[in-house]
Amino acid sequence: MSIRESIEKIRKTIPPDVALVAATKTRAIEEIKEAIKAGIAIIGENYVQEAEKKLVLKSKVKFHCIGHLQANKIKKAVEIFDMIETVDSLKTAKEINQRCEAVSKIMPVLIEINIGKEPSKFGCMPKDAETLAKEIKFLPNLELKGLMAMAPFFDDPEKDRPYFKEMKKIFDNLKSRYNLEILSMGMSDSYRIAIQEGANMVRIGKLIFGPRK
Repeated sequence: MSIRESIEKIRKTIPPDVALVAATKTRAIEEIKEAIKAGIAIIGENYVQEAEKKLVLKSKVKFHCIGHLQANKIKKAVEIFDMIETVDSLKTAKEINQRCEAVSKIMPVLIEINIGKEPSKFGCMPKDAETLAKEIKFLPNLELKGLMAMAPFFDDPEKDRPYFKEMKKIFDNLKSRYNLEILSMGMSDSYRIAIQEGANMVRIGKLIFGPRK
């Protein structure tokens, strides 16, 4: 199946108001160009250095940071990305704000929540989400747009449903007070369940491009 056919097949399974982010980690520029021709408007990159190599595509597509952002990469990330989905601490938020201030940029951000409370994953703990949201609202060069989560991996994606439900509860609790719009959760194996539970942005790589080589 071609990249175009894969995207068309995915589009048939998601509502029109759900944003599709193509996760392009390790993908070649030519593959991404095919996806853009098929209608992809946002790509998600995990690493700043890899995103930098793809800047030739910047005029054609929005760049989202969907991987953990190291402190020493924030200056470059602010130059590259149109949204950072992985803000998980006040320290990171302040550094992004400072770098954005220096270049007169307002950066849309999502708070990443470690919804499975997994020691091996980044993200703030669910109980700390509101505190971080409140703190980000005081940073003038950040625009808090919503929440993001990566649920635990299971062989059966149905097991992710309780985590997505919990994320939706957190989102609904904060939505009106912080003007949240985006709930980014669900990937190739779990995006359908994530959408059923309230996601309006999904990050899909394997189903678009095939397994990583």
